[in-house]
Amino acid sequence: MDIETPAALIDERRMAGNIARMQTHLAALGVRLRPHVKTSKCVEVARAQQQAGAAGITVSTLKEAEQFFAAGFSDMLYAVCIAPDKLDRAVALIRNGCSLTLLVDSVTAAEAVVAKGKATGLTFAVMIEIDSDGHRSGVQPEAPELIKIGQVLQTGGATVKGVLTHAGSSYDLDTPAALQALAEQERALCVRAAERLRAVGIACPEVSIGSTPTAIAAQNLEGVTEVRAGVYVFFDLVMSNVGVCTPRDVALSVLTTVIGHQPEKGWVIVDAGWMAMSRDRGTQRQKIDYGYGAVCDVDGNVIDGLIVSGANQEHGIVSRRNGSADESLVERFPIGARLRILPNHACATGAQYPSYLAVSSAGDATPWPRFQGW
Repeated sequence: MDIETPAALIDERRMAGNIARMQTHLAALGVRLRPHVKTSKCVEVARAQQQAGAAGITVSTLKEAEQFFAAGFSDMLYAVCIAPDKLDRAVALIRNGCSLTLLVDSVTAAEAVVAKGKATGLTFAVMIEIDSDGHRSGVQPEAPELIKIGQVLQTGGATVKGVLTHAGSSYDLDTPAALQALAEQERALCVRAAERLRAVGIACPEVSIGSTPTAIAAQNLEGVTEVRAGVYVFFDLVMSNVGVCTPRDVALSVLTTVIGHQPEKGWVIVDAGWMAMSRDRGTQRQKIDYGYGAVCDVDGNVIDGLIVSGANQEHGIVSRRNGSADESLVERFPIGARLRILPNHACATGAQYPSYLAVSSAGDATPWPRFQGW
């Protein structure tokens, strides 16, 4: 490939297979898929998901919301609890025709949304975040605060669109049984929260759940209306360790060039350091530690046992995962040779680049811009 390195490559064939797999699975379970576009932050990727049957998108920043709206996407869920000082940007989007749903998980945040709605004459569509696994944020499904938040949102300026949860602790699991159990817990607790709101007369039409591992593991989604998942579009080595894909499914890789050697150490030096791969070491705590990434040949085929074992800002060290000094790597990968590196965390690696190069089955590489910022 005549491409300057390091470069972020998307394998279009693999990506299409990942999209089809998730879409087919969730359609069979009778729910909508609202993909989380924070992984790619790329219009071309989101359009491929939309064309496969996705309904709306999930965003993690208002910059994403603004950029995707400008690109023609109108139905979006901002799945981060809204900060009061960001409400003016939400107002601008809605007034321009964007169907934007907001998220809160406290009475204070709900009061701020209601106040802004009344001041601007808008009625915000709002979801309440539910904590289904102690992972991060959200209100407990049995907490009195859940009802209080719902009641605040019914006082004008807003309406309760539904409840939302994210079982992020699924990233810590690695067996089908554990993933299926968490997927059921995620479903049941979010549905329970919706039932509690409905029982006191607060309409709660939507029940939104999702993480890539639980979405794939789910066997029953009764009571759920939509699933949000993001990293499935590319997958990565963390997901491989979780057990929901294999390295052969990972559609994002970093193209790199060999720039030197340390023969006595069995090291091959490449021009993809942590600025190219990101600092994410998510596999370090998992059953297989891939260092800063797994090494593939230039066509994307995994080379068994090779990883980027160390990284400086612009230098990566390719070596045996078991630490053995393999001097044969010097001859095998001479200076100027090209390799691809699979990322630990696709979202973090993608964030290092202003654009991707989408590689077709025919080998053509097309630039796909990527959003940056908040």
